[in-house]
Amino acid sequence: MVLGATSDAGKSMTALALCRIFSNMGYKVCPFKSQNMSLNAKVTAEGHEISMIQDLQCQAARVEPTFRVNPILLKPTADMRSQVVVEGKAVGTYDVPSYYNDFIPNHGFRILRENLDALREEYDIVVMEGAGSPAEINIYEADIANMRAAEVADADCILVVNVEWGGSFAYVLGTIMLMPEQDRRRIKAILYNNVRGNPAGVLEGARMLSERTGIPVLGAVPHIDCHLPQEDSEFFRHTSSIGEGKDVIAVIRTPRIANFTDLDPLYGEDVTVRFVTSPEGLDGCGAIVIPGTKNTVSDMRWMEANGLADAVRSLRGKVPILGICGGYQMMGKMLHDPHGYEDPEAGDTSALALFDAEASWITEEKITVRDVGTLNLTGEEVTGYELHVGRTVTKEKPLFTVRGEPEGSVREDEMLFGTYLHGVLEKNPFRRLFLSLVGEGVKVTEGDRYDDDVEASIAKVASGFRDAMDMDLLKEIAGVHRCR
Repeated sequence: MVLGATSDAGKSMTALALCRIFSNMGYKVCPFKSQNMSLNAKVTAEGHEISMIQDLQCQAARVEPTFRVNPILLKPTADMRSQVVVEGKAVGTYDVPSYYNDFIPNHGFRILRENLDALREEYDIVVMEGAGSPAEINIYEADIANMRAAEVADADCILVVNVEWGGSFAYVLGTIMLMPEQDRRRIKAILYNNVRGNPAGVLEGARMLSERTGIPVLGAVPHIDCHLPQEDSEFFRHTSSIGEGKDVIAVIRTPRIANFTDLDPLYGEDVTVRFVTSPEGLDGCGAIVIPGTKNTVSDMRWMEANGLADAVRSLRGKVPILGICGGYQMMGKMLHDPHGYEDPEAGDTSALALFDAEASWITEEKITVRDVGTLNLTGEEVTGYELHVGRTVTKEKPLFTVRGEPEGSVREDEMLFGTYLHGVLEKNPFRRLFLSLVGEGVKVTEGDRYDDDVEASIAKVASGFRDAMDMDLLKEIAGVHRCR
């Protein structure tokens, strides 16, 4: 099991690297995260919703993802409230007290055991990933994502710390000392991650700390530049734009932005992707993308209140505008939420009125499906996946045909595009069409460049970790002693 001394310690990348390393050694390996909180999700082949990062770790492990790799997914809809997805299907919305006092004792431990046991039966190695810190003493016994999961699996653990944050030795020692002795004994090695420059200084301090704790050093992993999707909105804390192209694509960064990995294919093109939270951010932009959101109604009200809605309307017909999922819903005339599924303040909310369309939340049934269809403007094949509760009724021309049915909306003369398809920019047909309208037209890299970049980055991360780690110690911890 991979634990983190803090959030953003590098647990996900460490688990991803271990999945690929063990796969390269010939073992049948699988990732597992009992409980993840993320607004970036993917859909499995069976139509189950799981966290994006577990889907990516499955790619690293070279296995087809199933709901078992992430049996509990929490998707925040508001402060202190989350939609709970169990084994790939949404089961309800919980606030913090009801989740820890009701859901965890009555359901959480059973879900953890059943899915972990099933994976252990099928795979040689299961690489488990913790969540946040394993030393949250206020919820320690109810924390099924960390030491209770390690206890159920009887797993040996690696503690990872992000050196770039500073104070890494104190983070490590504090985490260990806050743990009860029986859990502390599970930590078999410490991995220092994201080291910039010469790791010698870090390793010297790491060895000194190991003398105090009795826990050996697994390695000091250098900072690795790669192009892999980011799991959560912590990414935005340090990032206001990506790219250096002369043409700017403005992305509306709403408070509940979700599935923003839809934007990743744009980062490799000759554009600058700018994340916008005010009307001024649209100045000089050559295109606008309104991405998905976990609370369309709330985020639409936010856009109206801060002036972004009017700023977007003012650019209608002047620059291409793309709305994906919740962003597509906002491009219609009205949002109908009579039962308060999206927002407790149930009722009707005016939207951007870029399309003659209306979105409604009249059921809590969620559509989760992978799609293959046709881009109606060119006849080319497109792929993607749907994750939404709201339904849109539109009088516009459909952007796509999916499973023989019209999907999305398009006004070609005004460069307006809306769709429920996540991932639609990953393949060339629609990305090429959209970028051809930006500025004087941005030329798109041909071939499956995005897929190739992701695979190359996985290999690079795995190689970087392998070269930096004591592989004999890793094999000993994992219980494997030879390459296959």
